[in-house]
Amino acid sequence: MALTEIDHVSENEEMQECIDSCLECVQACEWCADECAGDEDMAECLRLCRDVADLASMHARFMARDSGYRTDIAAITADACEACADECEQHDAEHCQVCAEVLRECAETCRNMASA
Repeated sequence: MALTEIDHVSENEEMQECIDSCLECVQACEWCADECAGDEDMAECLRLCRDVADLASMHARFMARDSGYRTDIAAITADACEACADECEQHDAEHCQVCAEVLRECAETCRNMASA
C-alpha cells in the first residue's frame, strides 16, 4: 500500500470516528434537551443542547459528503460542544452529566478534524 493510500485510509478513519462521535452527540443532546424541557432553570441547557444537536448533525452530513466547509463546521461544532458541556456540568442530573461527557468527546474529535 502506498503512503498516500495509508494517509487516505487514516483520514477516512478519523472522519468516520468524528461522524460517529457527532451522531452520538446528537442523541445525547436530544435526550438531555427532552429531559430539560419544561424546567425554567434548565432553559440555557436546553437551548445549547438543541444548538449542538443541529450543528453536530450538520457536521456529520458535511463530512459524509466531503464538503469543503467541513473543517470550518468542525471548529464551530467543537466550540458549541465545549460551551454546552460547560453548562451541562453545572447540573447534577444524570442526563446532563452523560451529555457533558459525550460533548467533551465530540469536541475533541471535531477539533482533530478542524486541524486536519
